[in-house]
Amino acid sequence: MNTQLHDMVNRILGSQPDPVSGQLLADVAELTGVAVSGNVVQVSLKFGYPVDGVRAALEQQLAPLFTGLGAQTVELRLGWQVKPAQAKTLEGAGVVRNIIAVASGKGGVGKSTTAVNLALALVADGARVGILDADIYGPSQPLMLGVPDGTRPGVRDQNSFLPVPALGLQSMSMGYLVTEQTPMAWRGPMASGALQQLIKQTAWDDLDYLVVDMPPGTGDIQLTLAQQVPVSGAVTVTTPQDIALLDAKKGVEMFRKVNVPVLGIVENMAIHICSNCGHQEHIFGHGGGERMAKEYGVPVMGSLPLSLSIREQVDSGKPTVAADPEGEIATIYRRIARQAAGQLAKMARGAGSAFPKISIVND
Repeated sequence: MNTQLHDMVNRILGSQPDPVSGQLLADVAELTGVAVSGNVVQVSLKFGYPVDGVRAALEQQLAPLFTGLGAQTVELRLGWQVKPAQAKTLEGAGVVRNIIAVASGKGGVGKSTTAVNLALALVADGARVGILDADIYGPSQPLMLGVPDGTRPGVRDQNSFLPVPALGLQSMSMGYLVTEQTPMAWRGPMASGALQQLIKQTAWDDLDYLVVDMPPGTGDIQLTLAQQVPVSGAVTVTTPQDIALLDAKKGVEMFRKVNVPVLGIVENMAIHICSNCGHQEHIFGHGGGERMAKEYGVPVMGSLPLSLSIREQVDSGKPTVAADPEGEIATIYRRIARQAAGQLAKMARGAGSAFPKISIVND
């Protein structure tokens, strides 16, 4: 009976999709316990991504899957633990399990806005998250996070920076080390060296995810990050415009050449909705992100409108996920974050060599 129960649960996990991440349940969750007591069956699952923000919804959606296990009542116990998706982890002053690069082929497509909202969405679900502003020449994250001008990171043992806390994130940026008026007139190798110092000499405090806001393009800084740092996966940001898509494709090709998994595409400014009459117009074209995703076999993780509120909120130092966490746009960002986290959880499960220890109890 116990073996049959165990097999039944495994078949369910192996055949049903996770309603949050879109992956198979078996790819993102471990079965850690099955217990039957009278008319109650308890199923314990440990997810590989943070579920604090969706625990109640997950329990409600998953419980009906286990009603055929021979008990009238199903009790789900859902936990989570983020594990590294790559065998190699960051070597440096701090602990980082997963690094997510947010990149674009060209500037002006909303990459930094996507990066900070992605990071805040992961925090909202319970993860420990850092954000690194890798745009050495034009750092913008201090302003987006509302960090007061002149803020400087602390120093530990004279050889590492302490990240600057902001909106629940651990943050680091060249913007904390120079003034707004200081131009970074550096050649590529100097900027690449500065990036390595920022990421490896920051005392990140036990991060589940480090979101890296990349500079646009495919130059020295991008190659340095991809080759010298164990990036778990990349998110490519674009607009539907043909010119933006052309450059975004180059970014995807670069990550593929250096064996960094592309988690998916985020399409910004996909549609404009008139605030006065509600008329909808595809100012930058239509369907470009979907065509690109199909070409490269990656998902469109989310499509965001051209919205005045997104710009106003990020300029005011409180991005959309923090300013309006239950709003429609924040919901899209949180969906993007959960898809990314789910893919990394699947990668981490695939990298694991040991099966989880499962306890089966029949009272």
